[in-house]
Amino acid sequence: MTAPLALDPARTALVLVDLMDRIVALPLEPRKGTEVLAVAEQLATAFRSAGAPVALVRVERPGVAEQPPGSGLVAGLPRDEDLEIVKRTIGAFQGTDLDRRLRERGVTTLVFGGIATNLGVESTARAAADLGYDLVFVEDAMAAFTAPEHEASVTLDFPRLGTVVRAQELRLQP
Repeated sequence: MTAPLALDPARTALVLVDLMDRIVALPLEPRKGTEVLAVAEQLATAFRSAGAPVALVRVERPGVAEQPPGSGLVAGLPRDEDLEIVKRTIGAFQGTDLDRRLRERGVTTLVFGGIATNLGVESTARAAADLGYDLVFVEDAMAAFTAPEHEASVTLDFPRLGTVVRAQELRLQP
């Protein structure tokens, strides 16, 4: 295990991408969606307890009269104080107010988890990097459709954008 990564809760937000019933239930690798969800819930609890914002991102398909079943966030995950972001693209910044809402709270560092590692999470992270945020990726709070897709993001792309950790390595302290 590497040394813990200490983050200031006053400047840090947790961004969880597409933790919706229909996505969590998909066949995923290198871990099941329910395993990703369990780690994400632990992270969200820790962030809320430290007074750090939690942004929950979900996708809606544009141009359809009704969203598919399971398109809401997983029951029990959202809290009243969380930022709920509805995206209509792969990433969570395009066409949403996520950046404004984070900046209003003084956030400069984003901690990422969600599904799929190489799609919604990576697209959102790339936009965040372009916007100047410092990035942290929680490897065990993510999964993709295949293990090689997940591994490519975690070992090749994410280290170029920020820091990759496991959930147990994070510490929120001023």
